[in-house]
Amino acid sequence: MEVILLERIEKLGGMGDVVGVKDGYARNFLLPRRKALRATPENMERFEREREALEKLNSDRRDAAHSAATRLEGESIILIRQASDTLQLYGSVNARDVAEAMSERGADIRRQQVRLDRPIKSLGMHDVRIALHPEVTVTVKVNVARSPEEAEIQARGGTILDEREDADETDEAAEGAEAEKAAADAASAAAPWPQPEIADEAGGDAPAAAEEAEDEGAAGADADEGAARD
Repeated sequence: MEVILLERIEKLGGMGDVVGVKDGYARNFLLPRRKALRATPENMERFEREREALEKLNSDRRDAAHSAATRLEGESIILIRQASDTLQLYGSVNARDVAEAMSERGADIRRQQVRLDRPIKSLGMHDVRIALHPEVTVTVKVNVARSPEEAEIQARGGTILDEREDADETDEAAEGAEAEKAAADAASAAAPWPQPEIADEAGGDAPAAAEEAEDEGAAGADADEGAARD
């Protein structure tokens, strides 16, 4: 079906363009939402008569959208979802979820205005485009996390995996230190206690007593040998 566009349609054309579209798309979206007219001679004449008024209306809406875009540019919303340790969501975040979260923040956003090529299926920071007007698009940050604490980490530029790896490294270091201490304690316990040197009854040390005994024995032997000569 050929239609006359009454406003700019992304990937289709601008106001006043005559384009060919699928019948279902025209009947279910373009025509009922007054975004286009059937391209008949009568409608062509009607469009030309109303072109100036349509352009003025479009200009006013575009200016309002620019004003809203200034407030929303860089806006961040948080969506808390359940997910696995691999950061994959148990489910997904779709255009309706984003629109509802934006509305809760006071922005009048409809699901059709959220330009999401595919549902979000993982934790993290995601850029999502919001079409405030056919000619005005703003990008917002969608922070998908399992908790407000994880959302804060991601908002600071960190990742949940980095935090977990740092925690694992800290635990490993602590376990390593404990293992080294346990090994050192075990080695100390297994080592023999130092034995004190044996002292004689008089309180002297063993080597000195042995030397004295040897000297006395030698002296006695010399005396015996002298007596025998006499």
